[in-house]
Amino acid sequence: MRLLPKIANNTLFWESLILINDINNGDIYHNVTKCAVVVSFSKYIFMENETITQMPRIGDMAPDFTVITTTGPLTLSEYNKGSWVVMFSHPADFTPVCTTEMSGFAKEKDFFAKNNAKLLGLSIDSIHSHIAWVNAVHEKTGVLFEFPIIADIDMKISKLYGMLQPGESETAAVRAVFFIDPSGKIRLIMYYPLNVGRNMAEIKRVLLALQTSSEHSVACPLDWNPGDKVIVPAPKTIEALAERKKSNLEMVDWYLAKKSL
Repeated sequence: MRLLPKIANNTLFWESLILINDINNGDIYHNVTKCAVVVSFSKYIFMENETITQMPRIGDMAPDFTVITTTGPLTLSEYNKGSWVVMFSHPADFTPVCTTEMSGFAKEKDFFAKNNAKLLGLSIDSIHSHIAWVNAVHEKTGVLFEFPIIADIDMKISKLYGMLQPGESETAAVRAVFFIDPSGKIRLIMYYPLNVGRNMAEIKRVLLALQTSSEHSVACPLDWNPGDKVIVPAPKTIEALAERKKSNLEMVDWYLAKKSL
């Protein structure tokens, strides 16, 4: 087994680049321990005294887990059955931006229910902190967070899903959003920094876009919204190209054609 090379000031020396290349070529080293500092990459996270963990990516099956939440124990694979899951992390309870975001999700509960999507929140706080925050927001604003919020006090889920990004914070999760389809596959991932709140209109838009794409086997163009035309997959044979030219599709070019649903 090769040892993880020295790291200083979040900069890898030449030897470490060899390790990363080896990883990308399939030579993955498990149980590499006692890394001196925390360094993150697009595909892998190196945590102090932790094994190398691959971050979930679009197209991966969502890593399963069982956790304590504000609505009771929850297993992701069970919660996910037959519905989409929008899982999102926030940095901390009793913080201003997080309060606006969580309130925004709560106010859209009918939208998500109508579109077969369940909400699942998370932060690195205790269950008692979560309950106290939920109660305080409800008393002050009348908004109740009815969706489950994971108490990730040991950071296990935050690390598992790459929500802890040391360049931003080593103790607070960034504002991540994972869209998980009913088969348990991760279909889209968003990341926001600690000081920028999410865009609820975009979260709703991409959920509908993903569902439309899955249902109709089409793609959604720039700024697509429900009711807009969608893109039909390009033909893959000469015969299919000839058929397309005879079709009623709105053709910009042979490979770019749109239709209404």
